Amino acid sequence: MSTAFTLLLFAGVLYTGYLVLLYLFQTSLIFPRYLIPHHDLTPPAESVRTFLNTGFGPVEAWYLPPEHPEPGPSAAVIFAHGNAELIDFWPLDLGHFRRLGLGVLLIEYPGYGRSHGTPSERTITEAFSAGYDWLTQMEEVDGERIVFAGRSIGGGAACALARQRPSAGLILMSTFTSLRTMAARYLAPPLLLKTRFDNLSTVRTYDRPILIVHGSRDTIIPFSHGRRLHEAAPRGTLLAFECGHNDCPMDSAEFLNALEGFLQECGVLGQRGPG
Repeated sequence: MSTAFTLLLFAGVLYTGYLVLLYLFQTSLIFPRYLIPHHDLTPPAESVRTFLNTGFGPVEAWYLPPEHPEPGPSAAVIFAHGNAELIDFWPLDLGHFRRLGLGVLLIEYPGYGRSHGTPSERTITEAFSAGYDWLTQMEEVDGERIVFAGRSIGGGAACALARQRPSAGLILMSTFTSLRTMAARYLAPPLLLKTRFDNLSTVRTYDRPILIVHGSRDTIIPFSHGRRLHEAAPRGTLLAFECGHNDCPMDSAEFLNALEGFLQECGVLGQRGPG
């Protein structure tokens, strides 16, 4: 047996072992919830805290009402956070929605924080669908004016929900085209992944406005993903920032102006249905 063949055989065994480990532990890699420092924060005093009923146990959700409610039912945004975050982290950063007159629903991922279950595309979609159904039953919320928003892997949750429930608009921040396209970064075949979150196919058929926000220096989810999502969206707007994955300025004047214009395009500001 030649030395070259022996080296190739050894490399093949190592690579196969790597793929086996990647397959077995992919849920922990995609959803590193055990790395998040323990938090047990309470929602703002004016918010509504609930536990959604799912087939795998209760999932926590916080509803934050608008700061200045309009007469009658208000519009709302359902927000999905990144894979190394909790809903506890987001009430302050999403204050701009509330100041514009929208309520904010934060839904935790299964297995995160105080929620039961294990995170996966299936369980996350079930949890967010349950959250949508709970939200639209509230008298103070206009079910015709709900926007879905997601950051990073939360864009996958938002797109998955968009395939299950109607919405007035979709906001994708630092989001990938699909998890399978990310597999190449780990030298893995796309078919290895059980969680797909095929956002690209969702935006291709989504007929409402989509706002895509992405950093041009993003090294975790490259800017090319945001550009491809924009190119595929029939009614997409791309907002690019000179930033990375976790430092895009959500409080900048440019973002806030674009957000307000987008919400007007969706028809969720004021007492108007989707246009």
